[in-house]
Amino acid sequence: IATVPPTLRLSNEAFGDRSGPIVFGWIVAGHQVGAAAAAFFGGTMRELQGNYELAFLIAGMTAIAAACISLLINTSRPAFEPEPQAA
Repeated sequence: IATVPPTLRLSNEAFGDRSGPIVFGWIVAGHQVGAAAAAFFGGTMRELQGNYELAFLIAGMTAIAAACISLLINTSRPAFEPEPQAA
């Protein structure tokens, strides 16, 4: 899978080496659930309507909504302020 190394690196950078792999696992799990749901509902739409038109329309609208929501992600990092050291 070509997207695994960059996704793992991004999750490690965002959540640290300790939590990054756990977050990556949830990303992969969410991807698999979404893929299964899309296949199931796409097949259901095909059985009910005889074509995939509604399934592709819903998939396209979902992709557009996800792209718009991703624009709301805050990419700035908070300023680092070291804690005072005890003498």
